[in-house]
Amino acid sequence: MIYLTEADILLMHSFVIDETSGSHGLRDRQGLLSAIDLPKQKFSNKELYPTIHHKAAVYARNIITAHPFIDGNKRTGITVAFIFLENSKYKIIVPEGEIEKFALKIISERLSIGKIADWFKKYSKKS
Repeated sequence: MIYLTEADILLMHSFVIDETSGSHGLRDRQGLLSAIDLPKQKFSNKELYPTIHHKAAVYARNIITAHPFIDGNKRTGITVAFIFLENSKYKIIVPEGEIEKFALKIISERLSIGKIADWFKKYSKKS
């Protein structure tokens, strides 16, 4: 499994802002570092987020809700999760308009990691 680094996520954020507009910049480095470490967490040598989809959900939710960037947190959170899945050989196929709705739903409904993971599982397929 290829976990993402701080440099990876900062680069993804830069690309997201360049492609979709907004302000570059990191607002909360600790929030970002937390989002990077959470998917790897274990307790009693057991992974807290056991599936690839749970790990993607942790990346997305924590970047979206922690707001480590000045702008583009929802776009970056979803992008990071998708790239993490793609690095693990998953193809993402989402109907047009669904990504933005889902990113907003993560915030408005305070979705659990399980519900977010279910969404990623629904729209990804091992390639």
